[in-house]
Amino acid sequence: MNKALLLMLFMVFYNGASSNGLGVGASSNGLGVGATVTTARPDVVNIGAIFTFDSVIGKIAKLAIALAVEDVNSDPQILNGTKLTLKMQNTKSSDFLGIIEALRFLENDTVAIIGPQFSATAHVISHIADELKVPLLSFAATDPTLSPTQFPFLVRTTRSDLFQMTAVADLVGYYEWRDVIAIYVNDDFGRNAIAALGDKLSEKRCKISYKVPLNPKATKDEITNALFSVSSMESTILILHIYTSWGLQVLTEARNLGMMAGEYVWIATDWFSTIIDTDPSLPFVSTDDIQGVLTLKMYTPESEIKKKFKLRWSNLTSARRVNGSSFGLNTYGLYAYDSVRHLAVALDSFFSRGGNISFSNDSNLNELRGGKLNLDALNMFNGGSQLLQSILEVNTTGLTGPIKFNPDGNLINPAFEVINVIGTGTRTIGYWSNSSGFSLDPPEKPQRKLQSNGSSTGTQRLYSVIWPGQTTQKPRGWVFPYNGRKLRIGVPNRVSYREFVGIKGTEFTGYCIEVFQAALNELPYAVPYKFVPFGDGKKNPENHELLHMIQIGEFDGVVGDITITTSRTKMVDFTQPYIESGLVVVAPVRKLNSNAWAFLRPFTPMMWGVTGIFFLVVGTVVWILERRTNEDFRGPPRKQFVTIIWFSFSTLFFSQKEKTGSTLGRFVLIIWLFVVLILNSSYIASLTSILTVEQLSSPVKGIESLATGSDPIGFLKGSFAENYLTDELNIHRSRLVSLNSPEEYEKALQDGPSAGGVAAVIDERAYMELFLSSRCGYSIVGQEFTKMGWGFAFPRDSPLAIDMSTAVLKLSEKGDLQKIHDKWLMKSACSAQGAKQAVDRLQIKSFWGLFLLSGIACFLALVLHVIRMVRQYYKHPDSDCESSQSRRLQSFVSFVNKREREVKSRPKRMRTEKASSKIVHGDSSINGLDESV
Repeated sequence: MNKALLLMLFMVFYNGASSNGLGVGASSNGLGVGATVTTARPDVVNIGAIFTFDSVIGKIAKLAIALAVEDVNSDPQILNGTKLTLKMQNTKSSDFLGIIEALRFLENDTVAIIGPQFSATAHVISHIADELKVPLLSFAATDPTLSPTQFPFLVRTTRSDLFQMTAVADLVGYYEWRDVIAIYVNDDFGRNAIAALGDKLSEKRCKISYKVPLNPKATKDEITNALFSVSSMESTILILHIYTSWGLQVLTEARNLGMMAGEYVWIATDWFSTIIDTDPSLPFVSTDDIQGVLTLKMYTPESEIKKKFKLRWSNLTSARRVNGSSFGLNTYGLYAYDSVRHLAVALDSFFSRGGNISFSNDSNLNELRGGKLNLDALNMFNGGSQLLQSILEVNTTGLTGPIKFNPDGNLINPAFEVINVIGTGTRTIGYWSNSSGFSLDPPEKPQRKLQSNGSSTGTQRLYSVIWPGQTTQKPRGWVFPYNGRKLRIGVPNRVSYREFVGIKGTEFTGYCIEVFQAALNELPYAVPYKFVPFGDGKKNPENHELLHMIQIGEFDGVVGDITITTSRTKMVDFTQPYIESGLVVVAPVRKLNSNAWAFLRPFTPMMWGVTGIFFLVVGTVVWILERRTNEDFRGPPRKQFVTIIWFSFSTLFFSQKEKTGSTLGRFVLIIWLFVVLILNSSYIASLTSILTVEQLSSPVKGIESLATGSDPIGFLKGSFAENYLTDELNIHRSRLVSLNSPEEYEKALQDGPSAGGVAAVIDERAYMELFLSSRCGYSIVGQEFTKMGWGFAFPRDSPLAIDMSTAVLKLSEKGDLQKIHDKWLMKSACSAQGAKQAVDRLQIKSFWGLFLLSGIACFLALVLHVIRMVRQYYKHPDSDCESSQSRRLQSFVSFVNKREREVKSRPKRMRTEKASSKIVHGDSSINGLDESV
């Protein structure tokens, strides 16, 4: 907006204001239109204040500002002898009068203005203040869009609604509500705050589902009509951000409409706590109107100076209370008082830095001077920028706590009390601060810090709340809208598997329908609904199209055989699955009759071969380890061969008669007997199953063999199975054959791939179990290869989806879900156990660990045995280490073939013979000596 044109518009109405004694034609210091200068620290500084005197905030601010000026002027240490001259102007709740009064101040060399009170007024006056360099210190304009970037000369000396709306959003998130309704005054103050609330709610995945703007001067009829429209909405969480002048009337009309009880939650912003502070008797006279309301209040820490001021305030206003006028001190009064003290401290700093009070013509207004607008009196404050800097640099303590601005131009440490109206009074249930979230303790105490995502590293807490209707149970936050319309629940009009969903005229039956109705009966409230068929009844409808009807608002929910998939969860919200139904493979099977060779079937041929080889290997190893020390393993070659065979296979029954004496032989045998025990037990279990349970065989063993082959595969048309097979299993689409009914399934499976049919059909287990209940020539082969389920679908963020999920879980816990399943889906004409052959035949892959363990034991025993033999051989006297290699090998084999006791007895005999020869030789020597003598 062009500022010059804006001023022209105001001055058209402002012309002639000199009749009040403040003529525009001359400045108050007698210097006319020219510049006025005060070079030394002045004796008097002119400041102004503009607000509405008779408002809840204004009547408190008027006395608080007067007391602040009195305290500043009575304390020479603050301004060092300079006095403040205060002029207050009543805007009478009019933005236009606020602009006029601001202009009147600016013609009288006013260096700063306390106010304005209303955000809408501040938006316009800030343009004038910016042009003429006069700081505005607003103690009540909370509009979050009044930023210092756009309005540098507007200094907000109270809390921005940005922080208050953050606290409201945190409160909604704390109680896990998702949708709210915002009732607000339709001006800058209301619209911009609610816009900030919407942004903060979206960060918590919440939203404002309905907005109710009210006229700034709303009448009773307008309020009633607005509330009546709110009563027909789904959400019952009401955020009330309006003016103190008629805010209580909204709550009174809400009570008349029955909206102050039951499921409703009222969260009022600080306008409500301001009224309560100003009129402490309010909870006693309006108990029914405000019972259970939550409200926020700007938090100001307790201090000694605050206590003294409250006592002083109480003494000053006691006479007024006797006369019947309520005059309690509210938070805005504290901020108004601190605004004056704040300005005084800044002025002292301004003068200490050499600043002076001087005004000059605004060059931008030169072309508008003269004529009937009389703009000559509007001069620019030359020291305005320096004073503004001093204001922003103030760092002191006031009644409201620390007074200091952050780089964004907001007061530091924003915090709010959370108050609950109960009985005939109020109760603080906790505190909110921008740095720590909710807490039971005041914010000045050490708090946990919020993480970057807004969550706290500790548990955020509030005391319990008494909600409207005198209940302590947290309201769920929504009801079905009372507008006479029932929920439209879409139901697929299927042509097959009517046991799940069946439609006959206006009658809807089936497993899914009965589960849905049973879940509704578990809800603590009634749900008006009607079923609406979807499809022409000639072919199964596409589930994707059915869910799309929810997206476009045609249906409020869908009940049927709807599988929960990742792509579908992006379209709608599903409840907890009420039936598991993964994909399975169904193929033709044939019976395996028992015969004379049935005892061979528990093991596969490979398993039989490996087991037999290990019997021989273990027998041979034990023979090698035992033959030098055990006579049972010695004898002619034929006997030793028979011993190996007999010993090996007798271990199968633990009946071997040969005893093992060596440590290594016992080690190998213990490991092998453990292996035999496992094999024996597994064989007996498998053979028992084969002989007692009917066996089925199919060329298709499961999804793996089907995917690697080239045979055609059938699937239900419209099922998600088609995309799963092509995208996840990389099966070429040309192999897939769409089928529409169980009859087509059966025909395609009977024909087989060679006659234009399919090798197998892939569909969900729920369908296939129903299909197999009356068709004995087919069976599920392999394992279920997906884990999915069916759920009821509702629009995104629908609270009914959450409650229905809880209801489904209750049905499951009570066993009702299984009873409904048995009623509709339990048919036992044929068994659907699946092909048992591939599962019951034991394969080598199930036992390779055991065989590996036995093999390692045999290998280690042989290695240790050979090392022991080599050491014994080289220590043996008969070892021929200097002969040729062939002779040494023959000597070693001959050594190994000897008994252990023979090897050990030979050195003893040699030592005995050597000793005897020495004795004989000694006797001969003695005899010869005797003869010579």
